[in-house]
Amino acid sequence: MTEVAAALIWDGDKFMICQRPADKARGLLWEFAGGKVEPGETKEQALVRECREELAITLKVGEVFMDVTHQYPDLTVHLTLFHASIQEGVPQKLEHPDIRWITADEIDGYAFCPADEEILDKLKRMK
Repeated sequence: MTEVAAALIWDGDKFMICQRPADKARGLLWEFAGGKVEPGETKEQALVRECREELAITLKVGEVFMDVTHQYPDLTVHLTLFHASIQEGVPQKLEHPDIRWITADEIDGYAFCPADEEILDKLKRMK
């Protein structure tokens, strides 16, 4: 199973989503910022590292918002989504073709990775 840490980064009533690069699996679908946990890292450390590498931001990682396990045809992911805030920097498109800030009402306008569906449903119910 692949451990993935992701960030639910809020700015007022909007949260950040990132578009996957076209050449990756599930290319051009939308997801939360984050990535795979490397050996020897905690999920929080992985999340800080991934956001620094991909977005040039420093995160403050908070509590877990939700855990999801999803079976894709090519892998199984255990996704841990953390509440997080940007401590330093402005998000840059270092890896992602696009970055957006959306409200829960706008979720249905984007094609997300299937592993995110349960999380998105929870966000829509919280309104």
